[in-house]
Amino acid sequence: MLTDLRSNVSKKYGEAATRVMGGNTASCSTGSSACCGATTEAWDPITSDLYDEKQAAGIPAEALLASLGCGNPTALAELNAGETVLDLGSGGGIDVLLSAKRVGPSGTVFGLDMTDEMLALANANKERAGASNVEFLKGEIEKIPLPDNSIDVIISNCVINLSGDKRTVLSEAFRVLKPGGRFAVSDVVVRGDVPEAVKKNVELWIGCVAGALEERDFLSMLKEVGFRNPSIEPTRVYRAEDAAAFLAGSGLDGKEFASQIDGKFMGAFVRATKPAATCCGQDCCAS
Repeated sequence: MLTDLRSNVSKKYGEAATRVMGGNTASCSTGSSACCGATTEAWDPITSDLYDEKQAAGIPAEALLASLGCGNPTALAELNAGETVLDLGSGGGIDVLLSAKRVGPSGTVFGLDMTDEMLALANANKERAGASNVEFLKGEIEKIPLPDNSIDVIISNCVINLSGDKRTVLSEAFRVLKPGGRFAVSDVVVRGDVPEAVKKNVELWIGCVAGALEERDFLSMLKEVGFRNPSIEPTRVYRAEDAAAFLAGSGLDGKEFASQIDGKFMGAFVRATKPAATCCGQDCCAS
């Protein structure tokens, strides 16, 4: 089951990267259950208007076209010069390139993605941007190919919800973060109880919602794997009018469907911290 899900996600994002390399946007094909973003040609309240003109300046157009996120973690994450940053599910590389500007030449930003086409696009965008402090890695977010205690900040943009094993993703994030390191990701989060039938219908609206965690479950899971002070800050609550506009021309009953999901799903910024190392004696130091 997990293998099938991973294969489907990789296929859809590979197709999205191919479209961008052909000069189009990365919106996923109609009926997608793997990508954040529109499944029709209508305005998309999920992925639209995430990056302002100032942020986009100097970023390759191909990186912007490839954005399939639901937020802008680089705008909210605290990134300092000289830090090492990891973007989980880096896609075409927009958040990696924005982070690279923030950490400067003394810092490093890794982008991790499992899709060959997205990695090819990201590396091309790296060359276009002239980013010398960036490295893109091939791998899965459930098995991060980096050593323990090596990263200052982990970011991600609407990717963790796509994993079929979120607890492992969070455990891996905890493992690679340095003591005191920060988890700072954008994701789709469910607010309150939503009937299963509605969740299934939502897959037709936005693919990544189907796997989104309920906010209380997300906070609990972060604590269970070892993080401290987890918090969830809504950045965009999807309202009935958003759904109605989005569903125009989709063949679904937009009015009925929109009323069922009004306020139940949100783009959110999720923060947590790995506990700092504390000394317990002259010759013993532990987390």
